[in-house]
Amino acid sequence: MKFSSSPSLSISAILTKQQQTDATNEEIKKQAMEFKEYVLEKANSVNKALEKAVLLKDPLKIHESMRYSLLAGGKRIRPMLCIAACELVGGEGSTAMPAACAVEMIHTMSLIHDDLPCMDNDDLRRGKPTNHKIYGEDVAVLAGDALLALAFEHIATQTKGVPSDRIVRVIGELAKCIGTEGLVAGQVVDIISEGISDVDLKHLEFIHLHKTAALLEGSVVLGAILGGAEDEEVEKLRKFARCIGLLFQVVDDILDVTKSSQQLGKTAGKDLVADKVTYPKLIGIGKSREFAEELNKDAKAQLAGFDQEKAAPLIALANYIAYREN
Repeated sequence: MKFSSSPSLSISAILTKQQQTDATNEEIKKQAMEFKEYVLEKANSVNKALEKAVLLKDPLKIHESMRYSLLAGGKRIRPMLCIAACELVGGEGSTAMPAACAVEMIHTMSLIHDDLPCMDNDDLRRGKPTNHKIYGEDVAVLAGDALLALAFEHIATQTKGVPSDRIVRVIGELAKCIGTEGLVAGQVVDIISEGISDVDLKHLEFIHLHKTAALLEGSVVLGAILGGAEDEEVEKLRKFARCIGLLFQVVDDILDVTKSSQQLGKTAGKDLVADKVTYPKLIGIGKSREFAEELNKDAKAQLAGFDQEKAAPLIALANYIAYREN
């Protein structure tokens, strides 16, 4: 699916101000509809691929647990970023699908483990009881472990038509973004920071660049590498992803204190209860929203040198992350 381009300057120059406004509004509506169709199309493709990747087989309980969380819905933002980045640099979406599924498996693993009593101790995820509430803590831990292992197996065995050196590079990138230089680092520092009163913005940024942004960065970079991007293009997309990764968390912090549990599909206000440092707590809601706008602007600036028609899904995804309601 392609997004339509903006109205041309030559046309808008001869329209009245009201006509220009009407044309712009119509264009915005059209692009919003096209993006909605794009999201539904990609999410449907990802869901079908995930369904095939984790079949019900013996031992039945572990596969049921894996599927319970993996197929529980979710926005599929990370897989979409992976596919969109691949298509942006000239690759096919199907080439990136195994990696797109892999990042969703790892994201799901992180949610299962994050919800455990020894971590954030949450009972609700995506509007449903958390994994350990259904299958027990022991099986939930193992389900997360199994999804982590399957993610790497899936990339290695299911990626087709890509040189082996690219696949090795992709696996290395993915491992780095979820280990002690990525997701794990952010999670650990987040845990040990609970209750500390002198946490500053630099400390908070470290947590979120690693805990949240790292996997979003990995999603984009994996897609770019699989699509055959030049190193310079990969680095521009890496910067784009870091911006939207931090943006995602800033918005998450805002939603945690402005929305209800029903609206979010997960427990609202839990960061406040856990005495965690968040952007609203440090700089207030207003400044947090300003920071989110700045990050969105910086992210989209990294896409300026790319074909803007092909970049449209990534621009729209950045806007979606910035203005989401849950």
